[in-house]
Amino acid sequence: MNQSPLSAANSGDRCAVLKIASEPAELRSRLYALGIIPGSELEILRFAPLGDPIQVKVGGSFVSIRKAEADIIQVEIQ
Repeated sequence: MNQSPLSAANSGDRCAVLKIASEPAELRSRLYALGIIPGSELEILRFAPLGDPIQVKVGGSFVSIRKAEADIIQVEIQ
């Protein structure tokens, strides 16, 4: 299994969310509200010119998250 933080993924990668760190709780709640939950599938669409933020597709939604937020999301790159 190729487990790594979401911030280590590359453009075009498809990932399965394995877990999200419990702290900070506010950030975890925000990610859950966006549909980024354990078991969800993400597709990395693009990185901003300086690498932050990252645009991902989750379900039918397009979401931009900061690299620091992506660091707390553990994924399996498929």
